[in-house]
Amino acid sequence: MKKTFKKTFKKPNIISIRALTVTAIMSALSFALMMIEFSVPFMPPFIKFDVSELPALITSFAFGPQYGVLVCLLKNVLHMPLSQTQYVGELSNFLMGAVFVFVAGAFYKKKKTRNVAFLGAMAGNFAMAVACFLVNFFITYPIYMKILIPKEAILGMYQAILPAMDSIWKSILVFNVPFTFAKGLVSVIITFLIYRKLSPILKGKLEYKS
Repeated sequence: MKKTFKKTFKKPNIISIRALTVTAIMSALSFALMMIEFSVPFMPPFIKFDVSELPALITSFAFGPQYGVLVCLLKNVLHMPLSQTQYVGELSNFLMGAVFVFVAGAFYKKKKTRNVAFLGAMAGNFAMAVACFLVNFFITYPIYMKILIPKEAILGMYQAILPAMDSIWKSILVFNVPFTFAKGLVSVIITFLIYRKLSPILKGKLEYKS
């Protein structure tokens, strides 16, 4: 009876506490990585490169997609006091990052093999690139153009790099979408380089198999 009670109640509680603890730590790390951003050549100056989705992706693989999404949420909540975009940038970052890590984690949760993890990560990255277009075109840029930057000024920054950019949707498709995919790819590569050694540390002494 004691053994059954342990299996049914104690182990999930321990896993839950560890998952929440790791999620909190990874959220703080993700926030720190969000602060280490920089411009890249051939991109408008307001588009920055960072790898803040990396901790969320690792957490999603380690404990499940819901925890990865929670890292994305907490990271952006922590960043809100520093927002220079009336929280629009944080909303956009959360939506795209959540799509990435949820899809990747959902794949891996179904079958925990290296091949499925890679397939899930790439599917998540592709989904994030699609979300990049939809979120920017329908949410982020319309709000930016209403309260922050005129449409002409935004287009001007794209046209300074590629004069053929004569619309917002073309600019997002040509610049933002490939850039977002490349950002995600960096996180995927780093995850695959470190996850095997990091996973036992994140999970502690428990060998959790689903």
